[in-house]
Amino acid sequence: MLFNSYIFIFGLLPVAVIGFFLIGGRGHHRVAIAWLVAMSLLFYGWWNPAYVSLILFSILFNYGMGVMLGSEKRRPVRLHLALGITANLALLGYYKYANFFVANVNALTGASYHMETIILPLAISFFTFQQIAFLVDAYRGETREYNFLHYCLFVTFFPQLIAGPIVHHKEMLPQFAQDKIFRLNRDDLAVGLTIFTIGLFKKVMLADEIAQYVSPAFAAADNGEILTFFEAWGAALSYTLQLYFDFSGYSDMAIGIARMFGIRLPLNFNAPYKAANIIEFWRRWHMTLSRFLRDYLYFPLGGSRRGTVRRYVNVMITMVLGGLWHGAAWTFVAWGALHGAYLGVNHAWRGLRERLGFTGPSRWWGRTLAVTITFLAVVVAWVFFRATSFNGALAILKAMTGVNGAVVPPGNLLREAWSVDMVNALGVEVGRPAYFDGLKQAKKIIGMLLIVFLLPTTQQLMSRFGAALETYPGEVPGWRRQWMLWRPSRSWALAASAMAVLALFHLVRFSEFLYYQF
Repeated sequence: MLFNSYIFIFGLLPVAVIGFFLIGGRGHHRVAIAWLVAMSLLFYGWWNPAYVSLILFSILFNYGMGVMLGSEKRRPVRLHLALGITANLALLGYYKYANFFVANVNALTGASYHMETIILPLAISFFTFQQIAFLVDAYRGETREYNFLHYCLFVTFFPQLIAGPIVHHKEMLPQFAQDKIFRLNRDDLAVGLTIFTIGLFKKVMLADEIAQYVSPAFAAADNGEILTFFEAWGAALSYTLQLYFDFSGYSDMAIGIARMFGIRLPLNFNAPYKAANIIEFWRRWHMTLSRFLRDYLYFPLGGSRRGTVRRYVNVMITMVLGGLWHGAAWTFVAWGALHGAYLGVNHAWRGLRERLGFTGPSRWWGRTLAVTITFLAVVVAWVFFRATSFNGALAILKAMTGVNGAVVPPGNLLREAWSVDMVNALGVEVGRPAYFDGLKQAKKIIGMLLIVFLLPTTQQLMSRFGAALETYPGEVPGWRRQWMLWRPSRSWALAASAMAVLALFHLVRFSEFLYYQF
């Protein structure tokens, strides 16, 4: 089931909210939690009921392991923790990487091993990582609550189940134990509905609108067709914006739905394209994933404690595995390795600046240049993330350099012979590019870039009401124009209603969230 579907918006969501508060408001707190678990399992099983048993098995196994690891009477050895982590990774590896492994063995050895195509269960990467973190924290003695019903909701809570955020037990379990969440709060409902509406608008009206320019161009490159300069840049920038508004929209909707129940999820998306370097980008993009990789992979590998060379090696290992986490394909590995190289350069540059004494804040033009360079580096990396083959990714990157020439479609400005001659003099042909829609596509790209760089984030708009938990404390700057901030007013109600109506009328364009596939 998708957040951007009529069955969810007019079916499961209101039933879940009304049932939770009707039951919880009468003092039946455990029954209310059980109701929310049941609604979450219904949400998860809507796509494929067979996989409900898989997530239930995962919950039972990890809860039992967590109780054992956290026992104060009999402190476990590392073997028990290793067993729990191995079991989780084996389950993830089978469903997500078995076909990939067999295909690569066949390619390397010339063998013809065959496996039936394994359908990837939704959210397996997210709930697996979430429970690995629980086991590690239980082993460290950091887990304090072992209420089974609360643990079930911690894993299955439907706002964060499908595509994150990857939440910590210490962020969620204490909230489930608070009596106040079982009483309907009008402020929480208003804030949650507003955030959900903003996220739905981003997904339906922005991400899905620009998506039409992505698949045809990338498919053409994967099939060996030669793209020109504007076709390649149009496809790369369109995907960059599609992914941004898709993930931003989902993150808003997840936070908004949880807030309707009085629950605050950690922030998972914080205007990453405004980052002035790659280190900052990864503190803004999929923030809970970067936190998980830092705390449960990079730090255990040694982090930066074992010298400069080892630090760069650890960064590269972390990012390559992070890339592979996103999908069973070498293009994802390349994307992760590219970001690992970016981070290595970023750390080296920081060290050089410190040695040269440049430790103060950058001027406005310096930050603008840094943001531009970072953004372009991210766009290049997204090409590998989106392409289904190395040849397709390299073909698009080659076209982006201009070696295949540039073609623009004729329009109002290119009807006269003198204007065509002027454009030709710049090395640009006037013709009919198959995968670039000219001024129409350019306007959409420019308009969305202005939204990305000039408008406040949802969290900034809702800052007066603390919409989400801070994943990295102090990372969300205030917004200087106070009149724009959300408040329960008639004008905001009208604005949110207008966004909701527009989005609901466009739900006929079915599209899944991009992060569902991971």
